[in-house]
Amino acid sequence: MNRRDFISQVAAWSAASAAVPFFDVESARSDPKAQSSLAVGKGVDYASLVNRVVARVGGMGAFVKRGDKVVVKPNIGWDRTPAQGANTNPEVVKAIVKLALDHGAKEVLVFDRPCDNPQRSYHNSGIRQAVASIGDHRARCEFIQNWKFVPVQIKRAKVLHEWPLYRPALEADCYINVPIAKSHNLTRLTLGLKNTMGVCGGNRGHIHQQIPQKLTDLALVIAPKLTIIDATRIMLRNGPSGGSLTYVKVLNTILASTDPVAADAYATTLFGLKPADIAPTVAAYRRGLGEIDLAKIKILEA
Repeated sequence: MNRRDFISQVAAWSAASAAVPFFDVESARSDPKAQSSLAVGKGVDYASLVNRVVARVGGMGAFVKRGDKVVVKPNIGWDRTPAQGANTNPEVVKAIVKLALDHGAKEVLVFDRPCDNPQRSYHNSGIRQAVASIGDHRARCEFIQNWKFVPVQIKRAKVLHEWPLYRPALEADCYINVPIAKSHNLTRLTLGLKNTMGVCGGNRGHIHQQIPQKLTDLALVIAPKLTIIDATRIMLRNGPSGGSLTYVKVLNTILASTDPVAADAYATTLFGLKPADIAPTVAAYRRGLGEIDLAKIKILEA
């Protein structure tokens, strides 16, 4: 990098840092007293299945307006193939991106901060090719650019009071969280709340200390309008990276909710566990970020 480029990037980063506002979860859940609902469906036509579950929670038009900047945030953390179940299914990602475009999105960005080599993770996950195959210039699967991480104060945090977060995620008119449901060696499962790690800068190992509270603090500023959990292939053990096909169970299931806690709570049952078994889900519920009691969630079959 020459001196001119360096100065240009520093100036851009400084301007970005100065302009970042405080993002609040209430902007995503305008009526926290309203009953949480969740759509769940099964099928082998994943594009159709995405359309059906999203329709049951109001349709993509309820979340994406013409001219919106949309972020679709899958898990692309690992150098694994779709069959290995470590990353979000590329067909699911493609279907969500197409739905957003069909409803007038100005641009749809797809990205993650991988733990493995980014180029290999993006390629072997199949997600980069899936987005490119749409053939629409408004949709891009792009690599994270470090200069776009900006320090954000989390004013109502209990533990994580400030952390660098990815500005495009913060500024999106519609942020759609698309995790894959799988096991995790630290939190037992990694679902929607844990998927937020992919827009965090800095040393993410620090977040692993007191992780239930820190993920909850992050949820105060990274608040998806919609959570769509990919449970087409779930990883039962040796997560989050897995590797062997013997770790994977095919469920052909997708669920969607505007309540991120409800989405994680229901997905937990797919592993034969209870929502109360997953510490981050419990912590987020106790902070009032969603509903954990399945008896109080309206389950909509798709």
